[in-house]
Amino acid sequence: MKRSRFTEEQIIGMLKEREAGMSTADVCRKPGVSAATVCKYKARFGGLEVSDARRLKALEDENSRLKKLLAEAILDNAILKDVASRKW
Repeated sequence: MKRSRFTEEQIIGMLKEREAGMSTADVCRKPGVSAATVCKYKARFGGLEVSDARRLKALEDENSRLKKLLAEAILDNAILKDVASRKW
């Protein structure tokens, strides 16, 4: 997945400015992003504080690591079943 140019703190700062009353065009102009990007950020980070965003990132990283471990375990199990089912 492509990394964002902005940190969670910067994204949440943009959203806080928008909530404070700045227009979307003004919020987009300063960092150089499109209005669609701000809407995407709002869908993902809307209502979060910086600490919540960091926790979300940590949970996503842990979740992806656990998914990889589970996939490897399932693959190992399938290989062992295949070897055990063969007739010698």
